[in-house]
Amino acid sequence: MKLGILQCGHAPDPVAQKHGDFDHMFAQLLAPYGYSYEVWNVVDMEFPDGPEAADAWLLTGSKHGAYEDHPFIPPLEALIRDIHASGRRMLGICFGHQIIAKALGGTVEKFKGGWSIGRTAYDIPALGHVYLNAWHQDQVTTLPEGAQVVGQNEFCANAALVYGDSILTIQPHPELSPAIIADYLAARAHDPAYPQDRIAAALEENTKPTDDARFAALMAGFLEHGREALT
Repeated sequence: MKLGILQCGHAPDPVAQKHGDFDHMFAQLLAPYGYSYEVWNVVDMEFPDGPEAADAWLLTGSKHGAYEDHPFIPPLEALIRDIHASGRRMLGICFGHQIIAKALGGTVEKFKGGWSIGRTAYDIPALGHVYLNAWHQDQVTTLPEGAQVVGQNEFCANAALVYGDSILTIQPHPELSPAIIADYLAARAHDPAYPQDRIAAALEENTKPTDDARFAALMAGFLEHGREALT
């Protein structure tokens, strides 16, 4: 299977220098499943010709808000709708989760509860109680027509969504292993844009394992079997 990666942003330089950009992180996460990859840096206005350029698609995270005015967002939303109409399967992570919801008629907003950073618990019926690393303030607040919640916690009610048999999205970051999130936390340790109490709590929690591999298996199952993988 050829997986097209739509890179919606870039990892911070200190992180990318050590771990690679988001496309590399996802290739590492999904390495057991034998996919081939092609990457389009949509954040830099590099787009595929259409949905047929790959067998399935994955949208990465980004520092940008899905509701912000950036040149890449309107053509990305159009591409999302085209992929959806084609029936090809699509995965969305963090910003990818949000922009897919927005493109299909949902709402994304800054959450009044603030930031979620680091190791966070989620209830995902297909997996049970899992821990994944989060890094977000924005959330999907209104679901698009046809979207169903398949993962949540008290802080993020719409943390994972499925759309029929073709789209699975999640708010946290299965590609951010404890080693990667440690370097994120180090890069942001004194950045006033982020709540330092949550940075400190995330550093303390980062000694504990996350369930990245289990969620990667669910992603791969969905790419192969669609909604059946969630049962």
